[in-house]
Parts: sequence; structure tokens; C-alpha cells
Amino acid sequence: MLMLGSRNIPVYCFMGDFGCGIGGWTLVMKTDGTKNTFHYSSPFWSDKEVYNLAGGKIGFDKQETKLPSYWETHFSKICLGMRDGSTTRFVVIRQSANSLYALIADGTYRAVSLGRDKWKSLIGPQASLQRNCNKEGFNVVCEGSESSKYSRARIGIIANDQNDCLSCDSRIGYGTGGLQDDSNTCGNDAMHSPDNGDKHIKAMGYILVQ
Repeated sequence: MLMLGSRNIPVYCFMGDFGCGIGGWTLVMKTDGTKNTFHYSSPFWSDKEVYNLAGGKIGFDKQETKLPSYWETHFSKICLGMRDGSTTRFVVIRQSANSLYALIADGTYRAVSLGRDKWKSLIGPQASLQRNCNKEGFNVVCEGSESSKYSRARIGIIANDQNDCLSCDSRIGYGTGGLQDDSNTCGNDAMHSPDNGDKHIKAMGYILVQ
């Protein structure tokens, strides 16, 4: 149960090591890359509104949810999971914050240093990214005047075929959007000479904190 003011909110807590290490993990969000609910431009990233609270009572399924833990729960680690087909893969970001809301809601870019191979491991052997830029973290966008046109991610990595971050056409992440497939909101999208061929992989995403 999560205490929110005077209310107890039922939130799924994952115990044991399911892929992110031992200990209890609090569910924050579940995002479906085939849906527009948690697109990069969705207000859900910058507000304190829940989405499908009932979806937070169950595990790694296909129900999208955004829970009060998005703005209420402080943490020192983030567990990111992606399911493509029947396989769910995980990575851990060691990042301390008062909440995920505090890292994302203001739209400020905050860097992490997982590395492109770790991000690609969320998708598995089919993952593909362009070779340059490799900008990663929170609120990740291109750096040019047309930044909103190209690949972007609320949590993830973007990459480019040119040796800059001005026109990124590939990404892996959560809360994504932009070229080439703006409808892919969680997963891997890559075009224009990525390292493992063109991809349009829409995944189910899971975000937990500890």
C-alpha cells in the first residue's frame, strides 16, 4: 500500500530478483508502445494525475497505468523493463530523486550514462540504433531548432547517423515520439543507417523504483 495523504493506495510491489536485483520494487508506470497515452507530448509526464489506478494492482501485463508513486515516491534506483513478444528484459539506472516527477515534469534534460549497449539490451538481439549522438537520460531531445520533429524520449536514448545530435532518427525508450514513427511511444524505432537495420518495435514498458 502507498500512503497518499490520508489514503492508502494499493500499488503492486515486486519482491525478489525478477531481473533488477533483490529487494522490493514499487511500480510507477506501465506503458504500451502501440498506444498514444504516454507519448512524449502527453500531459501525464508533467502532471500529478493517475491513469487506470486498477492497473497498478497487478504485475507485468499489458494494462497501462500511472500511479501516485510517480510523484510521491523517492528512490535511489530505477528499474526499467521492456516486453517484446513473450520476453521481458530489464536494466537498472542508479539515480536518486525525490520522485520520477521531479526528474521529468519540468522538461529539463538530465543525463545518465548507461551506454547504448545497455539500452539495446532492453530490446534484445533485434535492437538497432544509429551510431552517433547517443544522448541518454530523461527528457532526451535533439539539439537543433527542429528538435520536436525528431526522435525524443522521456526516458531513454536517441541517436543519429551524422556526427551530431541535430536530426536523430533512432531511439530506444519510454514516452517516445518524433521521426520516424511518431506513433511508437515505447520501444525501439530506427531509420537511416542504424547498426542493425531499420526497426519499428513497439514494446510494453515497465517502470519501477526502489
